[in-house]
Amino acid sequence: MAPRGVRRFRKVVRGLRGLGVKLDLILTSPKRRALETAELLADLLEGETRVTPLLAAPPSEALLAEIPHQGRVALVGHEPYLSTLLAWLLLGNFMGASAREPLGARFPLKKGGVAWLEGNPVPGGMVLKALLPPKVFRL
Repeated sequence: MAPRGVRRFRKVVRGLRGLGVKLDLILTSPKRRALETAELLADLLEGETRVTPLLAAPPSEALLAEIPHQGRVALVGHEPYLSTLLAWLLLGNFMGASAREPLGARFPLKKGGVAWLEGNPVPGGMVLKALLPPKVFRL
């Protein structure tokens, strides 16, 4: 991660801490920038960090199986996969698996952005509480 990216994401972490956010688990992609982001996010962690290659690929049932149904979990991954995962968790399979990809564009996640979801990590099982671009934390 570039020094500017580190500085900016530290502001996101400070903002989340100010909101009282605490995490039980961080699931992260094994790619370098995701690992660096997860390391910064670990300031909010009261549990463990786990690396999964499933966050470096399109969303799958296998990825959903790795997300606990209880607790506060952060997923650190890559676009367009995270936006696609958001759409899948929020909207479900009502249009079929092949339609998941275009739906991700409806939930744009910028680098360092935060999506807060509640519910069960199954297709259509979650509710969007907030979708925050990193700029919100730099004010």
